Amino acid sequence: MASGTIAENKRVTNLSVSNNHGRKVLNIYRVSASGTDKTKVTFCTDVDKSVIVHNFEKRGWVQVGPEDDWNFYWAVTQSCRNIFSVETGYRMDDKQIINHFPNHYELTRKDLLVKNIKRYRKELEREGNPLAERGDGPGKYLYLDFIPITFVLPADYNMFVEEYRKSPQSTWIMKPCGKSQGAGIFLINKLSKLKKWSREAKNPFNPNLAKESYVISRYIDNPLLIGGKKFDLRLYVLITSFRPLKAYLFKLGFCRFCTVKYDTSIQELDNMYVHLTNVSVQKHGEEYNSKHGGKLSVHNLRLYLESTRGKAVTEKLFANITWCIVHSLKAVAPVMANDRHCFECYGYDIIIDNDLKPWLIEVNASPSLTSTTVNDRILKYKLIDNIISIVVPPEGVPDVRWNKCPPPEALGNFELLLDEELVAQEEKEYSSGKYRSSSSKWK
Repeated sequence: MASGTIAENKRVTNLSVSNNHGRKVLNIYRVSASGTDKTKVTFCTDVDKSVIVHNFEKRGWVQVGPEDDWNFYWAVTQSCRNIFSVETGYRMDDKQIINHFPNHYELTRKDLLVKNIKRYRKELEREGNPLAERGDGPGKYLYLDFIPITFVLPADYNMFVEEYRKSPQSTWIMKPCGKSQGAGIFLINKLSKLKKWSREAKNPFNPNLAKESYVISRYIDNPLLIGGKKFDLRLYVLITSFRPLKAYLFKLGFCRFCTVKYDTSIQELDNMYVHLTNVSVQKHGEEYNSKHGGKLSVHNLRLYLESTRGKAVTEKLFANITWCIVHSLKAVAPVMANDRHCFECYGYDIIIDNDLKPWLIEVNASPSLTSTTVNDRILKYKLIDNIISIVVPPEGVPDVRWNKCPPPEALGNFELLLDEELVAQEEKEYSSGKYRSSSSKWK
């Protein structure tokens, strides 16, 4: 009888099984021994990076293939689209999570980001919201002016020409909507150059033709320089829900520097080592330093600015960066497919101008996890480790049924930007006289 009890305790039991309708659901196996339960958590990934695999393995998780039963899938965007495609018929179980939202491109495609922010402004304006108060000049906003003037080509070509003619000496930057890492980007300072490019590309600006779209934006020609060089900020923002919005900012962001000193002369207009901060571009330059990778931590940037510009204006700058991130997320939240199985870490690229005004340049759905230096590797290892700690419940097993409110110790190097659920709860307590201050509101 006793031996039968031991056998019973060690038995492997299936908690969830596949049905016979061709759809795939999750199997989790629980092994009971000596009265304790131990759950085997499985992961799979398309991204062959040790910073990902090591973070899973150190938790005792087991790697499987995408066709197997997995709990946590660190996928490329195409795999995520395939999973959510109606054609595949894949249905995720409560014990499965994946690292992209189905239509993340509403935030990460350059043209859609601009469209959503413009719509957001107009909706707030219609509501009479003071956030949408207009500034000086057409298209200017006092509080929501955090993206450069931007048009989508070919559709907005005529509107672009009208804007260009208001200040014909200005420089504009052209970017293909669906590419990354600096591919296909160039600067123009004459309308004739754009027309020439159009002819050479055999791509006349006819809105009725279906073709690759570009965005053309007013170039930030007065960037803040350090050591005479242009740089941008790469910040990591984790979203665990869009409705209600739950957003976290990774405190270990960094600056990415150009390798050649900034020069606005026409002769250097085509020199991408002067104008583009992408590491994928700069690492091919003769001046590239592989030891520090052309990077400076956000912490050191803050110290530098406090010593050269003052603490008050530095605090204001970082508050404005937070503002810009939060409102870009609020702009896309209504159109995002807010699947409870999803979370996503976005790479925000922000340029600071010489007046210490931040400009949102673009948002990346798959920020690079390639390590160019030792410090880079340590940073990205911490990033992945902290993300897993936040998106997985305290019990250590992925489960979409939890409230997605991680304990403070799980945040690691992340800080809470906004949790609309907690804000609503605080407002309710405040109105009932039971308010207790917490850090749930974004800073």
